[in-house]
Amino acid sequence: MKSIDISEVAKLSGFKASALRYYETLGLIQSDSRKGLRRQYDDTVLDRLALISMGQSAGFSLEEIGEVFQKDEHFEIDRQRLHTKADEVEQHIRQLRILARALRHVADCTAPSHSECPTFRKMMTEAPKLATRQKQSKQ
Repeated sequence: MKSIDISEVAKLSGFKASALRYYETLGLIQSDSRKGLRRQYDDTVLDRLALISMGQSAGFSLEEIGEVFQKDEHFEIDRQRLHTKADEVEQHIRQLRILARALRHVADCTAPSHSECPTFRKMMTEAPKLATRQKQSKQ
């Protein structure tokens, strides 16, 4: 295994060096040595950083991501938790599609004013209900 300087890890992973140092304080990654004052990482850190990035994109917290890492270089992901998160992502996609259609309708509506458009009025009535469902799904 090859050691990589923190600046190279940052370049290869897309994470800032400050994020790498922060992830180290959380125990998500670990430097294997120092060259002067600069941290050196084992090249397997790139796999961990890729998993961190994927997890964050899926909406997992850093704490939740840290739970999948074991002491060695292996990781174990709760499959049911992944199914649950996938369901949440799909629900969010559905909500965003509805929002996109609503925005397009409002942009293209030929009514004299938006307040006179029955579709827009219906969307205004539904908006608070959608916001409430979004808040409840995040809890």
